[in-house]
Amino acid sequence: MSCANYGDSLLYYKKDAKINGVKTVLFFDPEVFPDIDEIKDPTYSAFSNAASDKMRSISIKYLQVNKAIPFEEIDTKIVQEICKNNNADVAIIPKVKYFKVGFGKYVFSNQVVVSLKLYDSEGNYIMETSYDTYKGNARLLGSAENSVIIGTKGAIRKMEKELRNRQVILRKAS
Repeated sequence: MSCANYGDSLLYYKKDAKINGVKTVLFFDPEVFPDIDEIKDPTYSAFSNAASDKMRSISIKYLQVNKAIPFEEIDTKIVQEICKNNNADVAIIPKVKYFKVGFGKYVFSNQVVVSLKLYDSEGNYIMETSYDTYKGNARLLGSAENSVIIGTKGAIRKMEKELRNRQVILRKAS
C-alpha cells in the first residue's frame, strides 16, 4: 500500500446502490472552509482542473456547474433537476477544508481535506469519500493549490475504486 492510500477515506456508502452506466459526471464548485473570498477562486480553479483531468483520464465526460452547494445541507431536488437538464448520470458535491495554523485570523497551512459526496441522477445519496493531504502524503512544502489538486484526485480515485470494488456501476450491454 502506498503512502497516498493513508489519506483517503470512505465515509459513507449506500448498500444496494446501483447506477446504470456512467458517461457524464456533473461537478459543483466546492464549498470552501473557511469562507474567505480570497481563497475561493484559486480553490475553484485548482479543483476544476484536477477533476477535469481525472475524468478525462478515465474517459468520462466532465461537466462543471459554477455554483457551490452547502456540503451538509444538500437539496436533492436541485441535484436531480440539474442532472436532468444536463443529461448527467451522477453529481458530485465537493468541499475543500483548509487547516488553520498559528494564531492569526488568516494563517493557513497548505494542508487540505477534500471531501466528495456522490448522488445519482435521481438525487439519491450514494457515497462519500475524502482525501487528507497531510495523512496521504505528509505534504509539508508546496502550494495550497497543489494540495487541492492532490486531494481532489485522491478523493476521486478512492470513489472510483470503491464504486468498482462494490460493483455499483452497472455496465450497459453494447
